[in-house]
Amino acid sequence: MGYENILLDKQDKISTIIINRPESLNALNAKTISELSSALEELNADADCRVIILTGSGEKSFVAGADIKEFSDFGQEKAEELARNGQNSLFNKIENMTKPVIAAVNGFALGGGLELAMACHIRYASENAKLGLPEVTLGLIPGYGGTQRLPKLVGKGIANEMIFSAKMVPAQRAKEIGLVNEVYPIEDLLTKTKELANVIANNSPMAISKAIHAVNLSDTDKGFETEIKYFGELFDLDDKKEGVSAFLEKRKPSF
Repeated sequence: MGYENILLDKQDKISTIIINRPESLNALNAKTISELSSALEELNADADCRVIILTGSGEKSFVAGADIKEFSDFGQEKAEELARNGQNSLFNKIENMTKPVIAAVNGFALGGGLELAMACHIRYASENAKLGLPEVTLGLIPGYGGTQRLPKLVGKGIANEMIFSAKMVPAQRAKEIGLVNEVYPIEDLLTKTKELANVIANNSPMAISKAIHAVNLSDTDKGFETEIKYFGELFDLDDKKEGVSAFLEKRKPSF
């Protein structure tokens, strides 16, 4: 399908979604959230797609936040609906995809932009990236999962510091605290992200799908039992048979 605010590039097993609103530093509005949700559903159903990369257009901004003018006059009821719909239609959907989603954070990732990156399974950042949750400067708190995902990534103390102070964290500091996995020069960011995506794409898609779900349950009382269940289920599937056969035959598996 056609999109207005995003670009979708499919190459072999890797698909890249580019948020394309450079005039507003790729800020998230309702239409962009809807298009991202639709694109993710399209790619999740695409058997040829193994890994998804999410990035922003240009070299200044991944996503500079939510489009504030869209909700500036909301009251409590509409604001709760905005947060709930956003979480269910996009942010939680990313986290629970059956395929890995890698954020290539190219510049500012603020507010909803950082929340979008945190919903992804892996984050690479450019050296010029700045990440933060500035909502308290507006008299608000993060509404797209920021208060829940940030502590799991960086710990409660650092998460509180970032949220309470609203300070932006530079890319290298983000790597030090575990907010991003790696940092690269802006000109190398997509190349390095695609290198990782290609490594992942050659592994068992069924195993990765199960691993995503199991990891998502790692801080719940269902985590260990889910791991045991999926470990057993995979023994009866073709990917395990191919992987073990390839290992014993000293060749690369073909999943």
